[in-house]
Amino acid sequence: MEEVKTDPRIIRTRKLIMDAFIELSSKKEFKDITIKDITTEAMINRATFYYHFEDIFDLLDKVLSEVLLINLERESYKEEEINEQSLTSLFKAITNFQLSLSNRCHRGYEDTIARIIREQLEVIFYKMLIKQHGVENDDALKVTALMLSWGLYGASVEWRRSSQYVTPEVYIKKVIPFITNGINK
Repeated sequence: MEEVKTDPRIIRTRKLIMDAFIELSSKKEFKDITIKDITTEAMINRATFYYHFEDIFDLLDKVLSEVLLINLERESYKEEEINEQSLTSLFKAITNFQLSLSNRCHRGYEDTIARIIREQLEVIFYKMLIKQHGVENDDALKVTALMLSWGLYGASVEWRRSSQYVTPEVYIKKVIPFITNGINK
């Protein structure tokens, strides 16, 4: 099967648009950023913007997803199992991601951030669970991945809100035995 390659000009233009959005988001609230602002900053026309993205919300979604994927280094978790090291690494990655956003236009897209983080974590946890347990209980593994993703995301929000005086590693370390060994041990 032949691999399809993307034209480097398309990749470059897409990156230019995303970088322009990131730059603008450091100066303005999300609600105040317009397509015109982005096209002016990126030095492109509106048609070019709409070739790459449906609207500004699609751009936001793609930018946040890419930044999060870089933070998570998703591929490095493919071979891991759910253990203290992987849970700590994931927690640290999402708290770093959230902290990096707090310097930008954080208000106005908390729901989008939450959805993206949970979706990415769910995929990672599901792959780890499949590796550990096989596909025999697929439905149970999907629900487990869902619960772990929401739980880790919720813990990161709580850490950001009230516990930044401790490192993410210290914060998560105390609960990992309950996650990995079970509650009844």
